[in-house]
Amino acid sequence: MAKLRHMAMSVTDPERSAKFYEEAFGMERIGTTDTDLAKGVYLSDGVVCLAMLKFKTDEWAGKSDDAAGKHRSTEYVGVHHVGFWVDDLEKTAQAIKDAGGDFFLGMPKETDTLHYEEKHRDPDGIMIDVSENGWPGTRA
Repeated sequence: MAKLRHMAMSVTDPERSAKFYEEAFGMERIGTTDTDLAKGVYLSDGVVCLAMLKFKTDEWAGKSDDAAGKHRSTEYVGVHHVGFWVDDLEKTAQAIKDAGGDFFLGMPKETDTLHYEEKHRDPDGIMIDVSENGWPGTRA
């Protein structure tokens, strides 16, 4: 079976975004990139590589296929949100706030249900799910 090990997000400032995910979730900076396509920072939790990329062009390998992705609208295709399995929702919510993010939504009211998660936003407005119970098919 294939294993998900990499995600990339289009952000306005890779350094600011990297700092947010380092401070809010303890992600570790593992590298940087600066190519004709994008400038970015790579982070990891030890299992998944999360790239924070600021695209420099709408062209990918000479094709006008919009390398950075369409504007976030009903036609946007790309990372919509990411989820972090955390030990303590309250502590994580405070870390997110302290790092420059904000609370968006809690659902459902019963916090001990299998799929309970809170939704927050990072400084670019990208949604982040946080859960103490994880999601179907995942392991802590």
